[in-house]
Amino acid sequence: MVQANFKQYIILLLFYFLALPTHSFSKDNIAWMEAVAPPFFIHEGRFKDQGYEDLITDILKENLPQYDHNHLKANISRHYQQWKQGEQACSLAMFKTPERLEFVYFSIPSVFTLPPVLIIHIENFAKFGSKKNVNLSDILKSNNFIIGRSNNRSYGIEFDRVLNEYGNDRNIFAYEGSELSLNLFKMLLAGRIDALPGLPEEAMYLAETFGLRDKIMTISIDENQESHEASLTYVACSKTEWGKKTIEDINKVLLDHRPTSRYRAAYERWLDPSSIDGYRKLYTDIFLKINE
Repeated sequence: MVQANFKQYIILLLFYFLALPTHSFSKDNIAWMEAVAPPFFIHEGRFKDQGYEDLITDILKENLPQYDHNHLKANISRHYQQWKQGEQACSLAMFKTPERLEFVYFSIPSVFTLPPVLIIHIENFAKFGSKKNVNLSDILKSNNFIIGRSNNRSYGIEFDRVLNEYGNDRNIFAYEGSELSLNLFKMLLAGRIDALPGLPEEAMYLAETFGLRDKIMTISIDENQESHEASLTYVACSKTEWGKKTIEDINKVLLDHRPTSRYRAAYERWLDPSSIDGYRKLYTDIFLKINE
């Protein structure tokens, strides 16, 4: 009798679980959108999956087991399309801009970098006044330079503001397509543009890829010295109820893991060794103290 009752219990339990809606057993999905832009993401070659955004995405995935994680190669225009359509899509490290606030939710800061710079060929250093620090507004107003920029890519609020305010058909070459940084870098080498905005580690990665590290240099811009906002990027997810909940989950992981050496080392891996001590001080004094 006891055995019969136990069998009936098992059968009833089985029917109960079969009757539950399918979504009770499925996980939410996150499509992690990734630009083809080493050393943020590295999709092929000797350093495949060792980009600093690859490594930080791995940390998030490990600590968000309640989601199924997929990867989607996407240029910035595709990012915008996915978000505006309300897809379950996120991107690891995006600058927070007024335009993007209209269609994405942002996390607390997810990546702390050195601020964007102008990448130039060393032969053009004299053309920029032989100065390691220049005023971008003055550069553009002179109309003596052509700056390459990626459509829809943000370089930080101040950098973007100057590009948008003083940029025109004579001083800006706007590019949209795959492998943005690589193709603009090729234009720089060919002399079609005089400079392109980017991050210092981005410049060095591209220079090493072409075996031209001694031919490429970076110039800081005055407008990025006013605040540290140009060093901060954030996880961005579609502005939906799903996106709001996902950002809440991501924030918990960021708060737990940003202080770890593994998290910080993802970016340090691509820094010039002489920059690491200064970076660590800024990381502790600024990045770890911003929790909103």
